[in-house]
Amino acid sequence: MGRGEVDDSLDRAFMALADPVRRAIVARLSRGPATVNELAEPFQITKQAVSRHIAVLEQAGLVTRTRDAQRRPVHLDAAALERLTGWIDRYRLDAERNYRRLDALLAEKEGRS
Repeated sequence: MGRGEVDDSLDRAFMALADPVRRAIVARLSRGPATVNELAEPFQITKQAVSRHIAVLEQAGLVTRTRDAQRRPVHLDAAALERLTGWIDRYRLDAERNYRRLDALLAEKEGRS
């Protein structure tokens, strides 16, 4: 995957997760696969609306659907979440290094005062 493709993939995933219903669906799927009906239960929206949310998550590469006889369970793609957390962690670690350097500089300055 080229740099632009990675950026597009991240953009789609973060945009998909910007919606609270989709985040709740991802949280539910983290416990295991579920059907649209099962995913729709806690929401005061139609099953069609839940299906549209799932389609957005699917387009973002965060979930997949399979066929199991008459059921079409939705599955969370854990590898996709790992890519997101990896991206976040890279910047979190950079920020932590910067804060540690700042703390060291401030401690050094206080020691001279």
